Amino acid sequence: MLDKNHKPTWTAMENASKEDFEAVMDYEDDFNAGLVDRLLAQIKSLDEDWTPYPINRYQHCLQAATRAYNDGANEEIVVAALIHDVGDILSPYNHGELAAAILKPYVSEKTRWIVEHHCVFQGFYYNHHLGGDRMAREKYKDSPHYEDCVYFCHNYDQNAFDPKYESKPLEFFEPMLRKLFSKGDGHMELNETHDT
Repeated sequence: MLDKNHKPTWTAMENASKEDFEAVMDYEDDFNAGLVDRLLAQIKSLDEDWTPYPINRYQHCLQAATRAYNDGANEEIVVAALIHDVGDILSPYNHGELAAAILKPYVSEKTRWIVEHHCVFQGFYYNHHLGGDRMAREKYKDSPHYEDCVYFCHNYDQNAFDPKYESKPLEFFEPMLRKLFSKGDGHMELNETHDT
């Protein structure tokens, strides 16, 4: 139970007590309950001019998710299509990795891999126009998720810039987001070691 009267007195983690860390976890659980609301706000923040593309990033994400939904993709992939570019504003040169990190505790390894690598796979459609390697995705040819990523990019991403396409509104996808991000508790396993 969240006790907002518990205020820390320690200035280094090594000096905190078990009760202190239990209080921290209560605060984090309370804050983390708002994850989907923050994700929705991030998606909405993409609704700005993004020239010279035919539509902006917000419309692109809605269209990608709608295309996945209309194709009969599972909800995990639909949500992945919805948030695959959510990192564009904060991490434009590795936005796929950022979106994949957000999804990682909640989705399959396949879905996480697709989102993480979609940027490289998208290069198939434009790298050759800019002096780059159109076939850069081939370095992942041995991945069991290679064909799935090709499919995702071809059917839900590279073609999701049509201003005449009838995309579903964000509200349509909100229940899917809430369902997906309610899976598990999103906590790290206590015995995992992570770089800090």
